[in-house]
Amino acid sequence: MIEILSYLCISIGLMFWFWGTSHLVGQRSVLFKLHSLSISDTLGSIAIIVGLLLKIPSEWPLLILAILSLAIWNTMLGYVLAYCSSSRETRNEPAE
Repeated sequence: MIEILSYLCISIGLMFWFWGTSHLVGQRSVLFKLHSLSISDTLGSIAIIVGLLLKIPSEWPLLILAILSLAIWNTMLGYVLAYCSSSRETRNEPAE
């Protein structure tokens, strides 16, 4: 039963990866594409790591660290991308 659940989590993770990638060909803005891609990649990667956690529970410290690192890294990257894409007037910086 654990084996089936493990493969199910890995399959769901792969579906999230492909779903996020499929939005890159749309007509939306680049920021919308990056946002949907980063969220789906994060969820997909976490689902794959949970599947691996079920498959090899002896490696749980490393896999939990990987989940936490993914969640923190992708959240911070989203904030950095949003800040860099905002205009100078929004950030109250003087023009050059």
